[in-house]
Amino acid sequence: MAVILGALKKDWQLYSLLVLPILYLIIFKYGPMAGNIIAFRKFVPGGSIFGEKWVGLHYINMFINDPTFWKVFKNTLILSSLTLLITFPAPIIFALLLNELKSMKFKRFVQTASYLPHFFSIVIVSGMILELVAVNGSINNIVEFFTGNRISFIQKPEWFRTIYIGSEIWQGLGWGAILYLAALTGINNELYEAAKIDGANRWKQTLHITIPGILPTIITLLILNIGNLLAVGFEKILLLYNPLNYKTSDVIATYVYRVGLESSNFSYATAIGLFEGIIGLILVFSANYISRRLTDSSLW
Repeated sequence: MAVILGALKKDWQLYSLLVLPILYLIIFKYGPMAGNIIAFRKFVPGGSIFGEKWVGLHYINMFINDPTFWKVFKNTLILSSLTLLITFPAPIIFALLLNELKSMKFKRFVQTASYLPHFFSIVIVSGMILELVAVNGSINNIVEFFTGNRISFIQKPEWFRTIYIGSEIWQGLGWGAILYLAALTGINNELYEAAKIDGANRWKQTLHITIPGILPTIITLLILNIGNLLAVGFEKILLLYNPLNYKTSDVIATYVYRVGLESSNFSYATAIGLFEGIIGLILVFSANYISRRLTDSSLW
């Protein structure tokens, strides 16, 4: 304790920078957790924020026996798994390719161009996507040129996942590569020089030096992404989905939105959200444990 107090006294200016982030976490992250109690109590609008009557596992049993919930759970699992499998490796590959560029001007141009979509509003991105895939949109103009037909992409359930994942790659590719590019700068250049002397080509250098050098960063981000496996992009899906593509687009987050805010069944929505949070927590601990056992890299 004396050591901690001494460090706080010595570097209080630095520690004071933590005050606002900690307050943010307490007010907006940990504080609202108290509201999870209404997953076990009947909430009545206008009554107590902690519910009016204890109902135990009533709402848990409701979503367990609700066929619609399991449909959206399946959609969420498929969409989030595809997103993880496709969009997670993409920034790694992009960072490795950027690292091989010799022209610094061209490299900076590519980095800037790839970062920009991340700063676009979700509303703007969704509007652009809807315009591109519209029946009279640019993509359909190309499709019609080659096939003579037009496709109602956004109305067809089988195209929704492709549209969503494609937009995720476009929007997050450059931004996701930043951490990997930073990790690449920490690799000792003498390792590459030694590998060249031993006759290693660029591919072998990448395989045996570059990838192992950024592996801790990859593992850390993979664990965090696994923890958010069920938390797919709610805002983008809400703006892109419609009753015609519910079969593949309706996920837990949008279902909770409709049940909670549109139908005012807050207790039921909270129970589903609590279930989603517990699954995410289990996934984080599991991924961290497996990573620690297999690679000696983990969050804790």
